[in-house]
Amino acid sequence: MLFTQYYLDCLSQASYLIADESTGRAVLVDPRRDIDEYLTDAHTRGLTIEGVINTHFHADFLAGHLEVAAATGAWIGYGQRAETEYPIRKLHDGERISLGDVTLQIMETPGHTPESISILVHEHADDPVPYGVMTGDALFIGDVGRPDLLASLGVTADELGRMLYHSVQHKLMGLPDEVRVFPAHGAGSACGKNLSTERQSTIGEQRRTNYACAPMNEEQFISLVTGGQPAAPGYFAFDAVLNRKARELFDHHRAAHPLTTTDFTATRTAGAVVVDARDPQEFATGHLRGAINIPADGRFAETAGSVITPDRTVLVIAPQDREEEIVVRLARIGFDQVAGYLPEPETAFLEMAADLTRASRLTPHDLRTALDTAEPPVVLDVRNNSEREHGAINGSLHIPLAELTRRIDEVPTDRPIVVHCAGGYRSSVAASLLRNTGHPDVSDLLGGYNAWQAMHAAV
Repeated sequence: MLFTQYYLDCLSQASYLIADESTGRAVLVDPRRDIDEYLTDAHTRGLTIEGVINTHFHADFLAGHLEVAAATGAWIGYGQRAETEYPIRKLHDGERISLGDVTLQIMETPGHTPESISILVHEHADDPVPYGVMTGDALFIGDVGRPDLLASLGVTADELGRMLYHSVQHKLMGLPDEVRVFPAHGAGSACGKNLSTERQSTIGEQRRTNYACAPMNEEQFISLVTGGQPAAPGYFAFDAVLNRKARELFDHHRAAHPLTTTDFTATRTAGAVVVDARDPQEFATGHLRGAINIPADGRFAETAGSVITPDRTVLVIAPQDREEEIVVRLARIGFDQVAGYLPEPETAFLEMAADLTRASRLTPHDLRTALDTAEPPVVLDVRNNSEREHGAINGSLHIPLAELTRRIDEVPTDRPIVVHCAGGYRSSVAASLLRNTGHPDVSDLLGGYNAWQAMHAAV
């Protein structure tokens, strides 16, 4: 048996290639949209990808099932409750898929979404104990999939929570302790609240350490798994619907292309939003007025999908030699509306000097001094609810970054604003978004709340 996990750090997303090397037959599970790595590995090992299975309709990324099917002729599989615009193979509870001696077995595990499945992996068809289980978003390492996302249109969080209780407490916890657990996401994903950095575990380890796997009744379970969830990024509903549709295929060969300064300026004037993916300090030193700073070195795609709507045309300013990477990362969440990028921005900025501006950034000492004045600024905290529970700046306004776009009217325009997060990444994003929407006096806090705490601890 060949069992390979592919992990995408920026989306905390795992996909899998499972094959029987004696027959060369393989299946992909939960692939991302840029599929070259899977195809290269399969070709190198002499494998034929016969099927591609999505454990559910993903909300946090656009899955690559259509790309894989177009490239290989593979069938596309989902749980039996799934309905799509494209042909699929509906997989039923208990169904076995033979790749030779290696065998996959479908286990319906609804709750994160109604159509969710897990996939048992048998190294040998007659093994009494499975090698492992790919749990999708039903069971994570240290957590379970949240039942309150809009991925399941028309189904309430309470209904899904009750499904999830049965899936986790009875079906998955009914497996032997030694079965390995391979989830679809890890730490940082907004699909749960307590995901581990570990990439795999066992049923026994989760039974011992996962708060949601401890014995409890249905009401206790629902209360635990629905409380304290982070705000869902705005693009989640868009991707959950798009994953059902017969959409255009991604082709990275035509996706990223450079624009002249004239064409870039014309597209920007026509209403495109500029995404500047440079480092926050480089952005602060000089950037195009109205540009939104979403640094490449972080959760770029998820953050972009939190502050930009899918209907906006996007122009990219990227760190050197990372233009194509930025466009691919946007495509992974279904944002194909990139008109192009500005090559060599430092040179182009010389021609665009009239449109350049700087961004204000304050140290914790600067902020403390400003708060002691007769007209102090409004402090905006864009951390998640769970982060704020551990401490906050007195009197600060709290709007998680994922909610800021739809709650922008709650931020005053007649007073200076100082934005902070935990360390400084999200605050630069939020501050640039506020400037983009007409807030005249916005700064972000260098080092975030961590630096603020450290300053007070040193006093």
